[in-house]
Amino acid sequence: MHGFLLAQPDNVVRAEGSRGDYADAKDAVSALRDGHADVVVGALPFDPRHPAALVAPKHFAHTAGPWRPAALPELPNIRVVDEIPSPAEHVERVRALVAKLSDDAQPLRKVVAARSMLVEADSALEAETVAAHLSTRHPNATVFTVDLTASGRTGATLVGATPEVLVARHGRTVTLRPLAGTMARLPDPDADGAQAEKLLASTKNRAEHAFVIEWIRDQLTPLCSELAIPDEPQLINTHEVWHLATPITGTLRDPSTTALDLALRLHPTPAVCGTPTDLALDVIAESEEDRGFYGGAVGWCTANGDGAWVVAIRSAELSPDHRTLRAYAGGGIVAASTPHTELEETTTKLRTLLTPLHCAIPTQP
Repeated sequence: MHGFLLAQPDNVVRAEGSRGDYADAKDAVSALRDGHADVVVGALPFDPRHPAALVAPKHFAHTAGPWRPAALPELPNIRVVDEIPSPAEHVERVRALVAKLSDDAQPLRKVVAARSMLVEADSALEAETVAAHLSTRHPNATVFTVDLTASGRTGATLVGATPEVLVARHGRTVTLRPLAGTMARLPDPDADGAQAEKLLASTKNRAEHAFVIEWIRDQLTPLCSELAIPDEPQLINTHEVWHLATPITGTLRDPSTTALDLALRLHPTPAVCGTPTDLALDVIAESEEDRGFYGGAVGWCTANGDGAWVVAIRSAELSPDHRTLRAYAGGGIVAASTPHTELEETTTKLRTLLTPLHCAIPTQP
């Protein structure tokens, strides 16, 4: 089918069909440059060494304004049937990472630790129906569905509602809004406001955020003649969490640098992987199950170089039979992290995805 939807708050991209599939992102870059593709859409995996799911679609439409689903069909009953790893195992993984990161003799400074929940539906789930429910709950998020067939995951679909823009490019202007540093929202307005201020003042979260911003600065400085990065992060929120965010803008030195080039240079950021990137990626590969496209990137790029890519967090993979979803969440681990707090953070992030689907999350021990 090769269906693709990327619905940002102010514009919508849809694509269907395939004139060419690209499991290697470099082939997609070449297709755009040599004129074999007018546009490429799809997803990059979390681990750049794994196959991508990129497509030159037969039909592509980019429209202004928000996505307004024609209907909001009722969802079947959905329940959690497995957690990988178990909550106790995740706590132990984090404890081991904290011990490793506390060793000043080694260069690793941050690792993102993730876990997943497998949910099962009483009847088939449609990816766009899931996306519509996510959009209703999270109108300020970017909602997406991506057919993953081009990567070899035939019939599987990535679906999610992310608050994070990896990179967008329009002409020579580059924009980003990286997120790193998270605390749960609280039901009482006064307590919630205090929680936001606590996040903004948190040494641990500010350090985690700084790793991301400095890495992005290093990546973009050679490419941009101008780069505007605020000295202080700002607060943004979803229904479930507060985040630290830094809006960044730049001007490309070379106008031939495309949105896909930028996405490949920036992904994976320390916000989803760690610092240094290569070391963190190896630790994650050794200690976790395959994340697939969770923490990857979803987006589009035209032959003139314009496009937008978002970070595939708050996402899940829908199985080919449409009966199960594997939902993922992660958190940045630094030497000051507390294992049980990190477990709670992933649970809160999983609620972002599962609550709109009326799926209850098991109480953590």
